[in-house]
Amino acid sequence: MKFTITGQNGFIGSHLKNSLVFLHESFHVIDFDRSFFHDPSKIDSVFSETDVIIHTAGINRSKNENDIFEKNISLTKKIIESLTRVNFKGKLIFTSSTQESLNNNYGKVKKESSKLFFQASKKNGFSFMSLIIPNVFGPFCKPNYNSFISTFSYNLINNYKNNIQSNSEVSLIYIDNLINLIIKKSQLKLSNKFTVVPDKIIDIVSVNNILKKFHNTYVKNGAVPEIKSDFELNLFNTFRSFLYDSNFFPKKYLKYTDERGDFTELVRANTNGQFSYSSTNKGHVRGNHFHTKKIERFSVIYGKALVELRRVGTKEILNFKLDGENPSYIDIPIWYTHNIKNIGEDILYTNFWISESYDPEDADTFFEEV
Repeated sequence: MKFTITGQNGFIGSHLKNSLVFLHESFHVIDFDRSFFHDPSKIDSVFSETDVIIHTAGINRSKNENDIFEKNISLTKKIIESLTRVNFKGKLIFTSSTQESLNNNYGKVKKESSKLFFQASKKNGFSFMSLIIPNVFGPFCKPNYNSFISTFSYNLINNYKNNIQSNSEVSLIYIDNLINLIIKKSQLKLSNKFTVVPDKIIDIVSVNNILKKFHNTYVKNGAVPEIKSDFELNLFNTFRSFLYDSNFFPKKYLKYTDERGDFTELVRANTNGQFSYSSTNKGHVRGNHFHTKKIERFSVIYGKALVELRRVGTKEILNFKLDGENPSYIDIPIWYTHNIKNIGEDILYTNFWISESYDPEDADTFFEEV
């Protein structure tokens, strides 16, 4: 089955593309660049080969409020014109929003686009579904753009104050759960409209309090916080994703030395997990895989190591050198493929802590070269 994702470099689009490419081998994603909207022949070429189109492209914010409606509705019309030209008979899924019911330009254009897509589907004979989506949060979401959770996380990590004008309840869904739903819907007969059930309904102050707890426990004290639910795990993975834009890692351990030798505390965790260790011979590499939910800590206790990280779907490689002479650690972010290489003359000893015991039926380990 062939998929096309408009907005494949955006928050929802990039997660969707990576999930289809790396976690679902039977699916194929056709590249779609935003420049295609300026060339009808390129849109037609892509759509004519596609089984499922998932339309996530658009703008959420603009200095000119009218741009939000006008630019988004323009994209909608260009898509419909192309679907008509190529006589598209596949499936179109549109990522709409619960803001459809609100009197703002973003909500208005989502509602109008859903209406136009539905009319076109009836006229031209393709399947259509508008997904009414609540507030989405997750790693790699732009602060001050997509989600208040990203903004709050970014602010806490960078020592900016979070200003809450008024407290209210919000409906939230984690990006991975939304992506799984979209992929599932793409395999079924589509209805005109589907309202996505949120993972959690919670007030803004409560979310901020949880994030502040993460900051105090994890950033200030280096301990892994207590994770009480899947929602808190997803919130924590979102929070810590913003640390890799700073110089936070690697973190040095406190080493205590006396006549007996050295002592270093490796992990102080207020949650469950699994400890393991490895020895790595000179010049050899371990890893080259990524996780989508696990929290993982690499602690080099003897030897010299190079840890490389690359966010899946991107090209930039982050490098961290760790040395057992000055014991230090790095925590591995989700959706970053990673490895560890012995770059010293001696054997390398590494301690690994991961937030859940290994389950071969749900390994959450996907191989990809850094």
